[in-house]
Amino acid sequence: MGGRRSARVLLVDGSERLLLFRMAGENGAPTLWMTPGGGVRRRESLAVAAARELWEETGLRVAPGTLGAPVAWTGGHADLGWRSGYFEDHFFFHRVAAHTVDAAHRDPHEVRALALHRWWPAAELATSAEPLTPHGLSPLLTDLLAGRRPSAPVRLPWHH
Repeated sequence: MGGRRSARVLLVDGSERLLLFRMAGENGAPTLWMTPGGGVRRRESLAVAAARELWEETGLRVAPGTLGAPVAWTGGHADLGWRSGYFEDHFFFHRVAAHTVDAAHRDPHEVRALALHRWWPAAELATSAEPLTPHGLSPLLTDLLAGRRPSAPVRLPWHH
């Protein structure tokens, strides 16, 4: 079965903390912390997918146009147990003053897999021993928080 394209969101609150979910490893996949987001549906733009996934996983509604252009991407081959092939993750950056995560719109798989979430202080991302994805997240976030938005999406190292 082929890989997939996903749209993900670097969601930062007013205290400059990044929302990450602890993805429970299934079928031999590792457990790791990752941004909200998921698969792009057929004929769905990246921004529409990112906004839809953000609402499903966090309860936060945003208009796709407010996300702007992707700020980063990564891709490569992987065998995740549930799917293998070429995967691409595209990342948007969005700020909120504050947000309380609401899991009411998750599908049953997301309820199990995304049971834990945490708002991570930006400085802690660089020094954490926890497995985080994508690789290269800390320097990218540092630039974004300083107002340095890339003119084209930054290529991050593939994490598998």
